[in-house]
Amino acid sequence: MSKKGNIQAAFAVLWGFFGVRKRRDYDADAKNLTQAQIIIAGLIGGVVFVLTLLLAVYLVLQSVK
Repeated sequence: MSKKGNIQAAFAVLWGFFGVRKRRDYDADAKNLTQAQIIIAGLIGGVVFVLTLLLAVYLVLQSVK
């Protein structure tokens, strides 16, 4: 796995989370990225998303006290 491929996988997953993706970009990612890269990037992205939400809730609850 190259560093460029990992960054490309991270961006592909990020845009996938938002649900906006051009067909040609999707086709390019499908051709250049492996399933393992997408799965790992998706898991990392999901964990970061959940931790960000938990941090936001924690900070809001701390400010209410």
